[in-house]
Amino acid sequence: MKYIKHVFFDLDHTLWDFEANSDVAFETIFKMHNVTVDIHKFLKNYRIINNKYWKLYREDKVTKAELSFGRLNDTFKTIKYTVTPSLIHNLSKSYIDVLPNNNKLFEGAIEILNYLKPKYELHIITNGFNEVQYKKLVNSGLSGYFDKVITSEEAGVKKPNPIIFNYALKKANAKVQESVMIGDNWEADIMGAKEIGFDVIFCNFNNSLVSQNIKSVSNLLAIKQYL
Repeated sequence: MKYIKHVFFDLDHTLWDFEANSDVAFETIFKMHNVTVDIHKFLKNYRIINNKYWKLYREDKVTKAELSFGRLNDTFKTIKYTVTPSLIHNLSKSYIDVLPNNNKLFEGAIEILNYLKPKYELHIITNGFNEVQYKKLVNSGLSGYFDKVITSEEAGVKKPNPIIFNYALKKANAKVQESVMIGDNWEADIMGAKEIGFDVIFCNFNNSLVSQNIKSVSNLLAIKQYL
């Protein structure tokens, strides 16, 4: 991949350990709001429901507000824990406030960025909310590695829409044939970027079966074999 000059990363679930940090955030806000729920039961169901809502959000089938409220409301209903709409709104706001304070990264994140930074221009393309993503980057010590940060709210569309990838290329002053997208989501990151001509590296942390013609890594440091 000697032709690559620009490396575009996804953030959540790729560099920033969303599940681990989200778990801590919920433990914190439940104590703040005196929610005496079984945290393990809640988190087990929330992860599934949250993924469902993010898929709907990527497909423009729910709004940001509907995602924020719905994922909590559906989880509490599933585990049969009674909460008021007012409490859900307060929990949702507290979650967004607290989430960027917990900043566990995937193993090898800093090492691979230190390896790549002198050789390439590094960028972020994320579907996450603006008010959270920038705080995550700063608080986790990642912000200094990236030249451009492109969010779906800024671009007006979400991955895998080709518009966000073309917007990112323009903002980074990059050519698609000199760019690679690295991410964990097969649909949003890999297929979305590949569709418009990016090279791609799939962060296959769950060891899923993937097409042999897609570059794939089971950990971040394995990216070194390609770049």
